[in-house]
Amino acid sequence: MLIHAVMTSPVTTVRPETPVAEAAKMMLDNHLSGLPVVSVDGDLVGIVSEGDFVRRPELHTERKRSWLLEFLTSPGKLAEEYVLTHGRTIEEVMTGDVVTVTPTTTLKEAVDLMEKHHVKRLPVMSRGELVGIVSRSDLMKALTRFLPTSVSNSRDREIEDAIRNELVAQGWARGGSIHVTVSDGMVELSGTIVDERQRKAARVAVENMPGVCIVDDQLICVDTLISGGIG
Repeated sequence: MLIHAVMTSPVTTVRPETPVAEAAKMMLDNHLSGLPVVSVDGDLVGIVSEGDFVRRPELHTERKRSWLLEFLTSPGKLAEEYVLTHGRTIEEVMTGDVVTVTPTTTLKEAVDLMEKHHVKRLPVMSRGELVGIVSRSDLMKALTRFLPTSVSNSRDREIEDAIRNELVAQGWARGGSIHVTVSDGMVELSGTIVDERQRKAARVAVENMPGVCIVDDQLICVDTLISGGIG
């Protein structure tokens, strides 16, 4: 899947000269956790996020160093941090080195970039123009398209057979005796297991089946020494 299939577009942006208070209100009103910063000419010049607003003197959340670290930190670094925490315009607090992607970037490549650069969102650029933004919430929305959901017209027998086939195919299901009963989408798991980890695996197997609404876990874990179960 490519970025253009999941990105948010059009994009809410902010100008470098926008006051911090105004940008913060914009983010709150629009339920946004970050904003690309675009110049009057339409160039992407930075990005600002909630993280840029948490270290503020107004909140008494400025970073405090010991006197030794304060002494060892260069005046330039201290000055830079002062501007970031006390700045009144977005230009003063934003991150200027922005990692971007294109509409044809794959989701895997985008996630790799997010992890590598420790960012939660990536502006999407096409021929020098900001055309979208992709965030972790966009990826979560994409994920929900593929996760199985409840299908009301699935027949209980079909669900039951599918779960049994899944359990038979899994090596971790050995050593116990798991019984499956389905009624109106509610799955009851009964019988025995020899390791508590099998319980969680069985629940996951059931929850991934389309048509399942509720899982009623009645499994009993027996002593592995007695049952000669999984090693």
